[in-house]
Amino acid sequence: MGGMPFLHNIINDKQAINQYLDDVYSSIILKDVVARNNIRDVDLLDRVVMYVLANIGQTFSANSIVKYFKNEQRTVSTDTVLNYIRACEEAYLFYRLSRQDIKGKRILSVYVKFYAADHGLREAVYGRNNQDIERVLENIVCLELLRRGYKVTVGIVDDIKEVDFVAVKNNKPIYFQVCYYLAHDSTIEREFGSLEKINDNFPKYILSMDQIDMSRNGIIHLNIEDFLLKVNF
Repeated sequence: MGGMPFLHNIINDKQAINQYLDDVYSSIILKDVVARNNIRDVDLLDRVVMYVLANIGQTFSANSIVKYFKNEQRTVSTDTVLNYIRACEEAYLFYRLSRQDIKGKRILSVYVKFYAADHGLREAVYGRNNQDIERVLENIVCLELLRRGYKVTVGIVDDIKEVDFVAVKNNKPIYFQVCYYLAHDSTIEREFGSLEKINDNFPKYILSMDQIDMSRNGIIHLNIEDFLLKVNF
């Protein structure tokens, strides 16, 4: 349900929580985004926001959204989509993460990822947080890294392997993979394999809800709750 402070007062009332979060979302959209940017097509803005919230943690571009609307028989320009997304970022509705070629040390200009500023707003507006638990866990880790003052990007290794987060502070990177459970061999190999492709000695972590430590080859496996509760990181 996210981390909005007022939830503490209504924590046992699911209906009240959803109503409160929906009201917060409406306030952000109507006051911070629509009014400040003189947006006339509120329905289109709402659809753009819904698309982004539905695809948190997934790489896409403004062109992807334009094609999506085209399939729905609705014409919209790339510039309009970009302007709406930028307005939502300025209202702190969600955060944009660029993609970084880890070995080449360069930022890639195509495709980005977005994460909700509070995943409770996603649940209230889009729903499906229980079904999309892995994306929600990624969202939580992303917000925590930003809160701790890291500059965060998405890592790419050998143009194929993806590393969920490259967190940099004081010019020193830390690499993170996030998953729900390391329940299958294929999942273990996928999560560890991406980090094993990085040929440097900076810290590498896999975060999941598992209670058993599966660390290997210098890659540290942590329970997500333990990561969130660590004072120094």
